[in-house]
Amino acid sequence: MDTISNCVKRIIDKKPFLIESMSRGIVSYGNLADIISEDIGMMLDKEVKHSAVVMALRRYGDELKRRDESKETSTIQYELLMKTNIFDINLVKTTSVLEKIKKLYNIVTIERGDFLNITLGNNEVSIAISDKYVKQLKELLKDEKVLHELEDMVALTVIFTGDFLHTPGVVFEAVRKLSWNNINVYEIVSTMNELTFVIERSDSINAYEVLQSFL
Repeated sequence: MDTISNCVKRIIDKKPFLIESMSRGIVSYGNLADIISEDIGMMLDKEVKHSAVVMALRRYGDELKRRDESKETSTIQYELLMKTNIFDINLVKTTSVLEKIKKLYNIVTIERGDFLNITLGNNEVSIAISDKYVKQLKELLKDEKVLHELEDMVALTVIFTGDFLHTPGVVFEAVRKLSWNNINVYEIVSTMNELTFVIERSDSINAYEVLQSFL
């Protein structure tokens, strides 16, 4: 059976900014109750008291604060690596695209620090590559359906030492910090010990500073 407290949690949990604000204690519960009381009433199919919503918000806010305070200090160490001049392109996934992208491994000189990342989705293919290869890439893919492309991007990679793979919440915490600082992430690439974000150049310095201390 739904309660006001359950409804409050369902609403707040869909809004990362509110979770962050409540855990920091910078939200007016009275004002927030004004905003969400109508939604809660619709969820419960009855009128709800403003004071009851405020009380539920306050309890959940205290829960979020305790959750943050109880987190153990992370033993994971990491360093940041920034690659500039990245070109990012998304295409419809087809057999011909899969055949063509094999040739990229012979074109890009990884040993010299050039960047190449290929992500295969169910229906799409994403390629992030050093922009000096853009002409060759576009020639290679000239007959394919391009969904989106972005120039002058930056790839910011977090390289972990420690048990990153089995530590819950690391990716969420990084994304939450970037989102809180209004940094838009276009691509997220994760391997066993690395986490890469493809972002706009204008956000690169801010993102670097945010990720320096996100754990």
